[in-house]
Amino acid sequence: MLKKVLTLALVSMVSFSLFAGGQQEDVQESGPVTLTYLVASGTDQNQAWAACESFMALNPDVNFELELRPGGTDGDNIVKTRLATGEMTDIFYYNAGSLLQALNPQQTLVDLADEPFMNNVDDAFKMTVSQEGHVYGVPNQTAMGGGILYNKKVYADLGLSIPKSWAEFAANNEKIKAAGITPVIATYGDSWTAQLFILADYYNVQAANPDFAAEYTANKAKYATTPAAMAGFKYLKEGFDKGWYQDGYATAKYNQGLELLATGKGAHYPMLSFALTNIVENWPDSASDIGFFAQPGPSADQNGATIWMLSANYIPATTKGAKLEAAKRFMEYLVSPQGIEDMNRNVPPSGPYLVKGAELPADVLPAVLDIASYIDAGNSAPALEFLSPVKGPRLEQFCVAVGTGQMSPEEAAANYDKDVANQAKQLGLEGW
Repeated sequence: MLKKVLTLALVSMVSFSLFAGGQQEDVQESGPVTLTYLVASGTDQNQAWAACESFMALNPDVNFELELRPGGTDGDNIVKTRLATGEMTDIFYYNAGSLLQALNPQQTLVDLADEPFMNNVDDAFKMTVSQEGHVYGVPNQTAMGGGILYNKKVYADLGLSIPKSWAEFAANNEKIKAAGITPVIATYGDSWTAQLFILADYYNVQAANPDFAAEYTANKAKYATTPAAMAGFKYLKEGFDKGWYQDGYATAKYNQGLELLATGKGAHYPMLSFALTNIVENWPDSASDIGFFAQPGPSADQNGATIWMLSANYIPATTKGAKLEAAKRFMEYLVSPQGIEDMNRNVPPSGPYLVKGAELPADVLPAVLDIASYIDAGNSAPALEFLSPVKGPRLEQFCVAVGTGQMSPEEAAANYDKDVANQAKQLGLEGW
């Protein structure tokens, strides 16, 4: 019910406030095209709506009806089900990389490879939304850093330095705990947030095992038998054993975690940098107090950041006629100089854009510059999900189990390897 009220309210606002401009006569004759648009609630919702509003201001013959879905596994299942039943919205926003492959894109999505506007999209991003020469998505977000968002005031007050090894990070956490501040924020009430100690550690996995992604895809490497990959599960357990997490973390929600970070009641939040957008919205006075550092690993000499490529906007194959034409116009706008400028103005970037010629604004947040510094120095690697099509859907559940003391790291890694095997078989990958 809440979703319907929100959707109707947004549509009413659009029709009332943006139905104007030079094309109004044509709109009145033929009626505007209304595009339905499925996004995850939260940050994706805010980014998507900012893009829609800016586009509609320039294109009064198009309206949008935003539909919201949950994040995590529940949201994945909704996307897969709606595509499989032919009931998907006209456009939808979803992950690039491994999760895209599970959507059977050659049958369910519109191929954008030959659209002229795709020349504006960086080749590194195209790789994450491609399959067998077909390209299916365009971005409307920046690339993201996956690592540790931290409160710079807490660090300054306690005289702490940015850790480059896990031992240094653990030592900082003990000093923070002694000061009466939560060292590591955990929000397992939104289970997807529990995965970051695993996923953001991939730079360190690759540093130790440069061929891990290829071997993992070919069923020659496992989490349970690769010490570098197992480390993330052990980090989760260490946080539980040492009392680094705040009271009530097992049911705490993502926005509660952001509030702890923004207000300095928590020092570290393992998270993707898109969270900066929420902080700007809800705690604008604290946004410049938040920094970013790469998840530390065993060696300070091999310190670098794991980078998430952008999620993407896709057009399902069920979108036809005038709606397809309008949807492609929206895609073109998203990767145009005007589109990037409008998005910078409406939603502060949380990382670098992967659109050719796009520049970060001069007043970009400090945490974004922190992320860019790793990329500029060559100390970054894509997350595993952008190097391999293999990703098990139950990882978040195993992470919650370890982080709450219900499962050992070894059990979780072994169970995740089984989950991964099931997914790889469904994808028909060789060697599984």
